[in-house]
Amino acid sequence: MRQINTSMVNWVIVCVNEFARNNKLSPKEAFQYLFSFGGIVFLIEHYEAEHMLSLDDTIEDLGLVCRNEGGHLL
Repeated sequence: MRQINTSMVNWVIVCVNEFARNNKLSPKEAFQYLFSFGGIVFLIEHYEAEHMLSLDDTIEDLGLVCRNEGGHLL
């Protein structure tokens, strides 16, 4: 697994909060969902590419990753 630094942690937090806002979830619910369906691992593993994209694109990618792993938000 890759080494995690402060910049990456801050970016992941921003992504979780934005995902929560877009999906009308609390940050805690969003984190639990993303953790359960591979979104957090995806953000860490693909940090180099994803943090260069717009936040909207990253949030869309998170949704796709989680749906592919069985996650479905109402």
